[in-house]
Amino acid sequence: MPSNAQVGKRARKCGNLGQTGLRRRKRRGDPMRDYDSLPPALRSWLQQAVLPWSPHSCRRIWATALQTGATQAEALAQLDRLEAATLNRARTA
Repeated sequence: MPSNAQVGKRARKCGNLGQTGLRRRKRRGDPMRDYDSLPPALRSWLQQAVLPWSPHSCRRIWATALQTGATQAEALAQLDRLEAATLNRARTA
């Protein structure tokens, strides 16, 4: 019979990953601090996102869109398109 420590360790290792064929990625830095520093519109989008996006990747997509002349609404639409493409890829994986 496994000890409580072993059961807890196993639960943390498995986590809440769901069923997906997408590759897992390691976190960098402090994701909560990164999240808190996001612009309000981007934080709002991230709260409603279907997938568990990292603040780092969202900020990168956001900044790239704005640097190319997109408005905030267009940057959010780009994030929606990327999320839809990722969901389609997950369904076929």
